[in-house]
Amino acid sequence: MKKNESSLTSLISAFGRAYHCKYDTPKIFNDFITNDLMTEHEFSTISKNMIQGIQFFSKEISQRFKDNSDEILKWITQVQLSPTPLARAAYCEKVLLNEIMLGVKQYVILGAGLDTFCFRHPELSDNIEIFEVDHPATQAFKKTRLKDANFQILDHLHFVSMDFTKEYSVQNLVEEGFMPYKKTFFSLLGVSYYLTKEENASLIHSLFSNVPAGSSIVFDYADEKLFEEKGFSNRVQNMVQMAAATGEPMKSCFTYNEMEKMLENAGLLIYEHLSPLNIHDQFFRNRTDYLSAFETIHYIHAVKK
Repeated sequence: MKKNESSLTSLISAFGRAYHCKYDTPKIFNDFITNDLMTEHEFSTISKNMIQGIQFFSKEISQRFKDNSDEILKWITQVQLSPTPLARAAYCEKVLLNEIMLGVKQYVILGAGLDTFCFRHPELSDNIEIFEVDHPATQAFKKTRLKDANFQILDHLHFVSMDFTKEYSVQNLVEEGFMPYKKTFFSLLGVSYYLTKEENASLIHSLFSNVPAGSSIVFDYADEKLFEEKGFSNRVQNMVQMAAATGEPMKSCFTYNEMEKMLENAGLLIYEHLSPLNIHDQFFRNRTDYLSAFETIHYIHAVKK
Protein backbone atom coordinates (compact mmCIF):
# COMPACT_ATOMS: atom_id res chain seq x y z
CA MET A 1 0.00 0.00 0.00
CA LYS A 2 1.38 3.37 -1.00
CA LYS A 3 1.62 6.20 1.50
CA ASN A 4 -1.00 8.41 -0.17
CA GLU A 5 -3.41 5.47 -0.57
CA SER A 6 -2.95 4.58 3.09
CA SER A 7 -3.61 8.15 4.16
CA LEU A 8 -6.67 8.48 1.93
CA THR A 9 -8.28 5.28 3.17
CA SER A 10 -7.76 6.34 6.79
CA LEU A 11 -9.03 9.85 6.12
CA ILE A 12 -12.23 8.77 4.35
CA SER A 13 -13.05 6.45 7.23
CA ALA A 14 -12.29 9.24 9.70
CA PHE A 15 -14.42 11.65 7.67
CA GLY A 16 -17.51 9.49 8.17
CA ARG A 17 -16.98 9.42 11.94
CA ALA A 18 -16.22 13.14 12.09
CA TYR A 19 -19.29 14.04 10.03
CA HIS A 20 -21.48 11.92 12.31
CA CYS A 21 -20.03 13.56 15.41
CA LYS A 22 -20.58 17.06 13.98
CA TYR A 23 -24.00 16.77 12.41
CA ASP A 24 -25.98 13.62 13.28
CA THR A 25 -28.38 13.19 16.19
CA PRO A 26 -28.70 10.89 18.04
CA LYS A 27 -25.17 9.47 17.95
CA ILE A 28 -24.58 5.84 17.03
CA PHE A 29 -20.86 6.08 17.72
CA ASN A 30 -19.47 9.27 19.21
CA ASP A 31 -15.86 9.51 18.05
CA PHE A 32 -15.28 13.01 19.39
CA ILE A 33 -11.53 12.87 18.75
CA THR A 34 -11.43 11.96 15.05
CA ASN A 35 -12.06 15.55 13.95
CA ASP A 36 -8.81 16.56 15.67
CA LEU A 37 -6.88 14.20 13.38
CA MET A 38 -8.16 15.84 10.17
CA THR A 39 -7.42 19.30 8.88
CA GLU A 40 -10.28 21.59 7.90
CA HIS A 41 -8.96 21.49 4.34
CA GLU A 42 -9.15 17.68 4.26
CA PHE A 43 -12.70 17.63 5.63
CA SER A 44 -13.73 20.27 3.07
CA THR A 45 -12.00 18.52 0.16
CA ILE A 46 -13.56 15.13 0.93
CA SER A 47 -16.96 16.82 1.29
CA LYS A 48 -16.62 18.48 -2.12
CA ASN A 49 -15.49 15.26 -3.77
CA MET A 50 -18.46 13.40 -2.31
CA ILE A 51 -20.88 16.05 -3.55
CA GLN A 52 -19.32 16.06 -7.02
CA GLY A 53 -19.75 12.28 -7.17
CA ILE A 54 -23.49 12.27 -6.52
CA GLN A 55 -24.26 11.22 -10.12
CA PHE A 56 -22.55 7.89 -9.46
CA PHE A 57 -24.58 7.25 -6.32
CA SER A 58 -27.99 8.51 -7.49
CA LYS A 59 -29.08 10.59 -10.47
CA GLU A 60 -32.47 11.02 -8.80
CA ILE A 61 -30.96 12.52 -5.63
CA SER A 62 -28.67 14.66 -7.80
CA GLN A 63 -31.73 16.23 -9.41
CA ARG A 64 -33.83 16.47 -6.26
CA PHE A 65 -31.16 18.32 -4.27
CA LYS A 66 -29.29 20.02 -7.13
CA ASP A 67 -29.40 23.37 -5.31
CA ASN A 68 -28.66 21.96 -1.86
CA SER A 69 -25.11 20.62 -1.59
CA ASP A 70 -25.39 20.13 2.19
CA GLU A 71 -28.32 17.76 1.73
CA ILE A 72 -26.45 15.88 -1.01
CA LEU A 73 -23.49 15.41 1.32
CA LYS A 74 -25.79 14.28 4.13
CA TRP A 75 -27.49 11.76 1.82
CA ILE A 76 -24.23 10.27 0.52
CA THR A 77 -22.66 10.08 3.97
CA GLN A 78 -25.68 8.66 5.77
CA VAL A 79 -26.83 6.26 3.04
CA GLN A 80 -23.58 5.00 1.52
CA LEU A 81 -20.56 5.87 3.64
CA SER A 82 -21.32 5.75 7.37
CA PRO A 83 -23.88 3.08 8.35
CA THR A 84 -21.58 0.07 8.59
CA PRO A 85 -18.46 1.77 10.03
CA LEU A 86 -20.50 3.54 12.72
CA ALA A 87 -22.59 0.58 13.84
CA ARG A 88 -19.80 -1.99 13.76
CA ALA A 89 -17.54 0.33 15.80
CA ALA A 90 -20.31 0.85 18.35
CA TYR A 91 -20.95 -2.88 18.56
CA CYS A 92 -17.26 -3.75 18.81
CA GLU A 93 -16.61 -1.30 21.64
CA LYS A 94 -19.70 -2.45 23.53
CA VAL A 95 -18.38 -6.02 23.42
CA LEU A 96 -14.82 -4.94 24.21
CA LEU A 97 -15.79 -2.96 27.32
CA ASN A 98 -17.71 -5.98 28.60
CA GLU A 99 -14.78 -8.29 27.83
CA ILE A 100 -12.43 -6.01 29.80
CA MET A 101 -14.76 -6.41 32.79
CA LEU A 102 -14.47 -10.19 32.27
CA GLY A 103 -10.68 -10.15 32.36
CA VAL A 104 -9.36 -9.34 28.87
CA LYS A 105 -5.91 -7.78 29.20
CA GLN A 106 -4.93 -7.15 25.55
CA TYR A 107 -6.76 -5.53 22.65
CA VAL A 108 -5.42 -6.12 19.12
CA ILE A 109 -6.88 -3.79 16.47
CA LEU A 110 -6.28 -5.26 13.01
CA GLY A 111 -6.35 -2.49 10.42
CA ALA A 112 -6.41 0.25 13.04
CA GLY A 113 -6.15 3.26 10.72
CA LEU A 114 -6.98 6.41 12.69
CA ASP A 115 -8.62 4.49 15.55
CA THR A 116 -9.09 6.63 18.67
CA PHE A 117 -10.17 4.11 21.34
CA CYS A 118 -7.01 4.62 23.38
CA PHE A 119 -7.54 8.38 23.56
CA ARG A 120 -11.26 8.25 24.24
CA HIS A 121 -10.76 5.86 27.18
CA PRO A 122 -7.70 7.06 29.11
CA GLU A 123 -9.29 5.64 32.28
CA LEU A 124 -8.46 2.14 30.99
CA SER A 125 -4.71 2.71 30.77
CA ASP A 126 -4.03 0.39 33.73
CA ASN A 127 -6.48 -2.28 32.55
CA ILE A 128 -5.63 -3.02 28.93
CA GLU A 129 -2.65 -3.11 26.57
CA ILE A 130 -3.63 -1.91 23.07
CA PHE A 131 -1.86 -3.11 19.92
CA GLU A 132 -2.66 -1.28 16.70
CA VAL A 133 -1.73 -3.39 13.68
CA ASP A 134 -1.50 -1.73 10.26
CA HIS A 135 0.74 -0.83 7.33
CA PRO A 136 3.87 1.16 8.24
CA ALA A 137 2.74 4.10 6.08
CA THR A 138 -0.64 4.26 7.81
CA GLN A 139 1.00 4.22 11.22
CA ALA A 140 3.52 6.91 10.29
CA PHE A 141 0.64 9.04 9.04
CA LYS A 142 -1.29 8.53 12.28
CA LYS A 143 1.69 9.33 14.48
CA THR A 144 2.15 12.59 12.59
CA ARG A 145 -1.52 13.48 13.09
CA LEU A 146 -1.40 12.66 16.79
CA LYS A 147 1.66 14.87 17.20
CA ASP A 148 0.04 17.73 15.25
CA ALA A 149 -3.05 17.48 17.48
CA ASN A 150 -0.90 17.42 20.65
CA PHE A 151 -1.85 13.90 21.69
CA GLN A 152 0.80 12.04 23.65
CA ILE A 153 1.23 8.37 22.79
CA LEU A 154 0.51 6.61 26.07
CA ASP A 155 2.57 3.73 27.43
CA HIS A 156 -0.18 1.14 26.94
CA LEU A 157 -0.54 1.90 23.20
CA HIS A 158 1.73 -0.12 20.91
CA PHE A 159 2.12 0.22 17.13
CA VAL A 160 2.79 -3.01 15.22
CA SER A 161 3.72 -2.60 11.55
CA MET A 162 2.44 -5.58 9.59
CA ASP A 163 0.45 -6.46 6.49
CA PHE A 164 -1.57 -9.03 8.40
CA THR A 165 -3.72 -9.80 5.35
CA LYS A 166 -0.66 -11.36 3.70
CA GLU A 167 1.06 -12.94 6.69
CA TYR A 168 0.18 -12.62 10.37
CA SER A 169 3.12 -12.85 12.74
CA VAL A 170 2.53 -13.11 16.48
CA GLN A 171 6.27 -12.53 16.92
CA ASN A 172 5.84 -8.98 15.61
CA LEU A 173 3.35 -8.36 18.41
CA VAL A 174 5.53 -10.06 21.02
CA GLU A 175 8.38 -7.72 20.12
CA GLU A 176 6.08 -4.81 21.04
CA GLY A 177 5.09 -6.33 24.39
CA PHE A 178 2.25 -8.70 23.48
CA MET A 179 1.95 -11.70 25.81
CA PRO A 180 0.34 -14.73 24.11
CA TYR A 181 -0.68 -16.35 27.42
CA LYS A 182 -2.97 -13.42 28.33
CA LYS A 183 -6.65 -13.29 27.41
CA THR A 184 -6.94 -11.20 24.25
CA PHE A 185 -9.67 -9.43 22.30
CA PHE A 186 -9.28 -8.87 18.54
CA SER A 187 -11.19 -6.54 16.24
CA LEU A 188 -11.21 -7.10 12.48
CA LEU A 189 -13.51 -4.49 10.97
CA GLY A 190 -14.00 -3.79 7.28
CA VAL A 191 -11.46 -6.42 6.21
CA SER A 192 -13.04 -9.84 5.69
CA TYR A 193 -14.74 -9.06 2.36
CA TYR A 194 -11.41 -8.11 0.78
CA LEU A 195 -9.89 -11.51 1.57
CA THR A 196 -10.72 -14.84 -0.01
CA LYS A 197 -12.46 -17.46 2.11
CA GLU A 198 -9.17 -19.33 2.41
CA GLU A 199 -7.33 -16.17 3.52
CA ASN A 200 -10.01 -15.44 6.11
CA ALA A 201 -9.76 -18.97 7.49
CA SER A 202 -5.97 -18.81 7.63
CA LEU A 203 -5.97 -15.44 9.38
CA ILE A 204 -8.50 -16.47 12.03
CA HIS A 205 -6.56 -19.66 12.68
CA SER A 206 -3.30 -17.71 13.05
CA LEU A 207 -4.84 -15.16 15.42
CA PHE A 208 -6.11 -17.78 17.84
CA SER A 209 -3.41 -20.46 17.66
CA ASN A 210 -1.37 -18.79 20.42
CA VAL A 211 -3.92 -17.19 22.77
CA PRO A 212 -5.79 -18.79 25.68
CA ALA A 213 -9.40 -19.97 25.84
CA GLY A 214 -11.83 -17.12 26.41
CA SER A 215 -10.01 -14.87 23.95
CA SER A 216 -12.42 -13.54 21.33
CA ILE A 217 -12.94 -11.48 18.19
CA VAL A 218 -15.51 -9.12 16.71
CA PHE A 219 -15.65 -8.80 12.94
CA ASP A 220 -18.08 -8.01 10.14
CA TYR A 221 -18.70 -10.10 7.04
CA ALA A 222 -20.87 -10.09 3.93
CA ASP A 223 -23.49 -12.76 3.40
CA GLU A 224 -24.14 -14.81 0.28
CA LYS A 225 -26.25 -12.04 -1.30
CA LEU A 226 -23.34 -9.57 -1.56
CA PHE A 227 -22.88 -9.81 -5.32
CA GLU A 228 -26.59 -9.92 -6.24
CA GLU A 229 -28.23 -7.55 -3.73
CA LYS A 230 -28.69 -3.98 -4.95
CA GLY A 231 -29.69 -2.51 -1.58
CA PHE A 232 -31.37 0.78 -0.75
CA SER A 233 -30.63 3.22 -3.60
CA ASN A 234 -28.30 0.58 -5.08
CA ARG A 235 -25.84 1.13 -2.26
CA VAL A 236 -24.66 -2.49 -2.01
CA GLN A 237 -24.04 -2.61 -5.73
CA ASN A 238 -22.29 0.78 -5.53
CA MET A 239 -20.04 -0.50 -2.72
CA VAL A 240 -18.98 -3.55 -4.74
CA GLN A 241 -18.36 -1.44 -7.86
CA MET A 242 -16.35 1.20 -5.97
CA ALA A 243 -14.15 -1.47 -4.39
CA ALA A 244 -13.43 -3.00 -7.80
CA ALA A 245 -12.72 0.41 -9.34
CA THR A 246 -10.12 1.26 -6.68
CA GLY A 247 -8.22 -1.97 -7.30
CA GLU A 248 -9.30 -3.64 -4.04
CA PRO A 249 -12.21 -5.86 -5.14
CA MET A 250 -14.44 -7.62 -2.66
CA LYS A 251 -13.57 -11.31 -2.79
CA SER A 252 -15.68 -13.26 -0.34
CA CYS A 253 -19.11 -13.70 1.15
CA PHE A 254 -20.41 -16.41 3.47
CA THR A 255 -23.56 -18.24 4.41
CA TYR A 256 -24.04 -18.45 8.17
CA ASN A 257 -23.25 -22.16 8.07
CA GLU A 258 -20.01 -21.54 6.18
CA MET A 259 -18.98 -18.92 8.72
CA GLU A 260 -19.85 -21.18 11.64
CA LYS A 261 -17.80 -24.04 10.17
CA MET A 262 -14.80 -21.80 9.46
CA LEU A 263 -14.78 -20.58 13.05
CA GLU A 264 -15.27 -24.08 14.46
CA ASN A 265 -12.23 -25.25 12.49
CA ALA A 266 -10.20 -22.55 14.26
CA GLY A 267 -11.53 -23.60 17.68
CA LEU A 268 -14.06 -20.78 18.03
CA LEU A 269 -17.76 -20.69 18.85
CA ILE A 270 -20.16 -17.95 17.76
CA TYR A 271 -21.26 -16.17 20.94
CA GLU A 272 -23.37 -13.55 19.16
CA HIS A 273 -24.42 -12.97 15.58
CA LEU A 274 -26.18 -9.80 14.35
CA SER A 275 -27.99 -9.88 11.02
CA PRO A 276 -28.83 -6.64 9.16
CA LEU A 277 -32.27 -6.70 10.81
CA ASN A 278 -30.71 -7.13 14.26
CA ILE A 279 -28.23 -4.33 13.52
CA HIS A 280 -30.99 -2.00 12.38
CA ASP A 281 -33.04 -2.72 15.48
CA GLN A 282 -30.08 -2.20 17.82
CA PHE A 283 -28.46 0.89 16.26
CA PHE A 284 -30.84 2.61 13.82
CA ARG A 285 -34.37 2.18 15.17
CA ASN A 286 -36.62 5.27 15.21
CA ARG A 287 -34.19 7.54 13.37
CA THR A 288 -35.59 10.39 11.27
CA ASP A 289 -32.56 10.80 8.97
CA TYR A 290 -31.17 8.57 6.19
CA LEU A 291 -29.11 6.26 8.41
CA SER A 292 -30.11 2.59 8.32
CA ALA A 293 -28.40 -0.79 8.59
CA PHE A 294 -26.52 -1.83 5.47
CA GLU A 295 -27.94 -4.81 3.61
CA THR A 296 -25.87 -8.05 3.45
CA ILE A 297 -23.47 -7.04 6.27
CA HIS A 298 -23.44 -9.08 9.52
CA TYR A 299 -21.46 -8.79 12.78
CA ILE A 300 -20.08 -11.67 14.81
CA HIS A 301 -18.57 -12.07 18.26
CA ALA A 302 -16.72 -15.41 18.40
CA VAL A 303 -14.93 -16.91 21.39
CA LYS A 304 -12.13 -19.48 21.62
CA LYS A 305 -13.24 -22.67 23.34
